[in-house]
Amino acid sequence: NMEFRFSGEQLKSFTDNIRKEWAMTNGIGGYAGSSIIGAHNRTHQAYLIASLHPPVERYAVFSKTNERIVQGGREYDLETSQHAGEALAETVVDSAEVPDAYKAADTVEVASDFVMRKPIYKQGNRYLNEFVYDGTVLFRYQAGDVKLTKHLALVQGENTAVISYVIENAGDEVEFFITPLMNYRDHSAGSTPENLQFELKKLEKGFQLIPKQQPDVVISLAVSEGILEERSELYDIDMQLQTEVDNETPGLDCHYTPYDIRIVIPAHATREVSLVCKVTLKEAGRPDEDMDEVQPDTAAGLIRAQQEYYSRLIAQAGYGDDDFANTLVLASNQFLAYRESTGLMTVLAGLPWFTDWGRDTMIAFTGLTLATKRYDEAKDILKTFAQYVHHGMVPNMFPDNGQEPLYNTVDASLWYFYAVYQYLNYVDTPEAYEYIHREIYPALKEIIAAYRKGTDFSIYMEEDGLIHAGSGVDQVTWMDVRVGDWVVTPRHGKPVEISALWYNALKIMEILSGRYGEDSAEYAHLAELVRTSFCEKFWNPDKGCLYDVIDGQTKDDSIRPNQIYAVSLPFTMLPDEQARSVVQVVWDQLYAGCGIRSLSPENKDYHPIYCGSLPKRDAAYHQGTAWGFLLGGFVSAYLKVNDHSPEAVEQALEFLAPVKQHFWENCIGSICEIFDGDEPHLGRGCYAQAWSVGETLRCYVEDILPYK
Repeated sequence: NMEFRFSGEQLKSFTDNIRKEWAMTNGIGGYAGSSIIGAHNRTHQAYLIASLHPPVERYAVFSKTNERIVQGGREYDLETSQHAGEALAETVVDSAEVPDAYKAADTVEVASDFVMRKPIYKQGNRYLNEFVYDGTVLFRYQAGDVKLTKHLALVQGENTAVISYVIENAGDEVEFFITPLMNYRDHSAGSTPENLQFELKKLEKGFQLIPKQQPDVVISLAVSEGILEERSELYDIDMQLQTEVDNETPGLDCHYTPYDIRIVIPAHATREVSLVCKVTLKEAGRPDEDMDEVQPDTAAGLIRAQQEYYSRLIAQAGYGDDDFANTLVLASNQFLAYRESTGLMTVLAGLPWFTDWGRDTMIAFTGLTLATKRYDEAKDILKTFAQYVHHGMVPNMFPDNGQEPLYNTVDASLWYFYAVYQYLNYVDTPEAYEYIHREIYPALKEIIAAYRKGTDFSIYMEEDGLIHAGSGVDQVTWMDVRVGDWVVTPRHGKPVEISALWYNALKIMEILSGRYGEDSAEYAHLAELVRTSFCEKFWNPDKGCLYDVIDGQTKDDSIRPNQIYAVSLPFTMLPDEQARSVVQVVWDQLYAGCGIRSLSPENKDYHPIYCGSLPKRDAAYHQGTAWGFLLGGFVSAYLKVNDHSPEAVEQALEFLAPVKQHFWENCIGSICEIFDGDEPHLGRGCYAQAWSVGETLRCYVEDILPYK
C-alpha cells in the first residue's frame, strides 16, 4: 500500500509541522483530520466530523484524545496542542488594505481588530518517533520503558471513528490515561463552554452524549477496557488553531472532557485497547442501547478492513507500483461521497469545507472516476446532474442545507459534455453508448437548445455562433468572487474558455447524433461557424496568445490561464502555430510549480500572496493566485503541441515534480486548491481539492504514461 512516513527529528519541531496535515473520509461526507504531530490547526479538524445528512450538515463530535503515561513516579504527557495564552498588543488590519466594496458590503465584518493571544505549546511530539499515513493514520511514541502505537481510521459508509492502541511495557507497572475531547459544533465554527452542553450517560464501557441543542443526536464512545474517572476540569478551553489565526480570526475552540479512561498495564506486558466513537440519529433506531461489545482488537480489525479497501482501489486502478499514480488514486477516493437526497454518488469539490459543485465535478470527473476505473460511480455522477438540468443548465452547486440547487454557472453545463465524451472514451462498450443515449443524451440536447436560444444569467448565442454570458453582478465563470456589488473579475461577454467548451460540446454532439442515427449536419455547421468566428476575434497578435474576454468592441488582453483550454480540449480550433504560441505564453508567465497562475505577474492587478483576512484573500483569489487544477490542462496542451515526443514527456514530468514534493507538505498525499503566485508557492485554500487531484491524475495517465 501507499505510505508516507515521517520519523525521528522530522517530528520534533512544533512550528515546522503544525501545517502538515492529514485527512481521512468516510464516503458519506464525514471526515477526520489533524496535523502529523497530533495538534489541531483549524476548526475543520477532529477525529470524527460526522455528516448528519450525507454529504452535508457536518458536525465535529469527537475532537481528539490526549494520552498520559505514568510509570515509576514519572509522568509522560503525550498531549500535543496549542492553547491561547495572554493577550498580545491589539492587532488591527490597516483599513487602507480593505477594498471599499468590503466596507460597503453588509455581509463582511471589516472589524478585524481582534486581540491576538500568545500561543502556549504542549509538546508531546517530543516523544513521537514516527507518523505514518496510508489512508489510515498511525502515531508511534516512546516514553520511558513504554512503546505506544496509536492507529486511527474512519469506517466507510458510517459516522464511526476507531482508535487501536498497542501499549508495550518493557518496565514496571504502568498507568495509561486516555482523555477523550468531545464536541458538538458545525465544522466551520468554534465551541465555547456555554454552547457545549450535553446530557451525559455513563455506560459499562464508555459513555453517551446527547447535545442539548440537538436531542435527536447520540454520540457514543466505547472502550474495550479501563476505568472511567470523572475529571475536575469539564472543559478544555481556548485551544488555539494556527491556520485560523493566520486568517486574522481568534481561532479558538473548546472541548467537553467529562472522563479520563485509566488502564493499568502490568510490568513487562503488552495490551491492545480499542476505542470506538460513533454518531447515530435517534430516528435511525437503537436510541439508547449500549454500543456493541467492543473487544481489544475491534478497532484493529476495522482498520485492517479500511486498509484492504484502499488496496483494492489501488489494484482496481491498475497502475502497478507507480507511486505517483497510486497516491492520486488514494487521494481521489476522498472526494467521492454518497448523497442522500439523490441516492447516488457525488463529488465533494474540496476538503474540508466544499460540498458538490457542478463545474468542479465535471472537471475532476475523468481523474477521480475514469482514471481510477470506478465506472459505476461515474455513471451515478452523470445521472445525478442529468436529473437536475433546469432551463438547459447543470447545477452550479448543491447547498449545504439541502435547499434547491443553484444554477449560476455558464461552464458547468459545457464541461458536462466533456465528461460524457470522456466516459465513452474510457468505457467504450455498446452498453455505455446505450446508457448515455437513454439517460443523458436528452439532457445534452436540452442544454444546446437553451444556450442557442438564451437562458438565465444572460447566457445566449450571438450571431457569430459564440456564447455570451453574465451581466451586472452575476459571476458565471469559474473566476467568480463577488462581495456585495464588487465583482473582482467580471468577465462579462464572451470568455475564451466558454467558446472553447462550446465548440467541443458541438463537436461531441455531431459525433453522438450521428451514432444515434440523428442528423448531425446542424451541429457540424454551427461548430464551423464557431471556429471561424473564434479564430478571427480571439487571436491577440501583439502578445501571441488569446484575449481572455471579448465584449462588443472591448477585448481584455490580460494574460490569464483560461486560454489553455482552447488547446487542451479534445477538439481544437486554433492553427498549430497559434496553439504552440499560447502554450509558450502560459508557460512563461503563468506556470508556478503545483499550479498555473490566474493572472500574469506583469499585470498591475497581480496579487502575489493569498493570505490574511477574507478581504485580502478574495482580492488575490483570481488575480495571481495559482490553481492546482489548471496544471492538468496545461500539461495536456504542452504535450499535444509537442506530439508527445520523448523530450516533451521528460519536460512534462518536470512540470509535475513539484506536486510529488507537495504530497509531503500540506495535506499528506493530496493536492491543495491553490498556491501563492510568488515563490515558494505555498499551498493555500482547501488542503485537498478534487479538481487539483483529478486533473493531475488525468493528465498523467492520458498524456504521460502511454508515452513514457
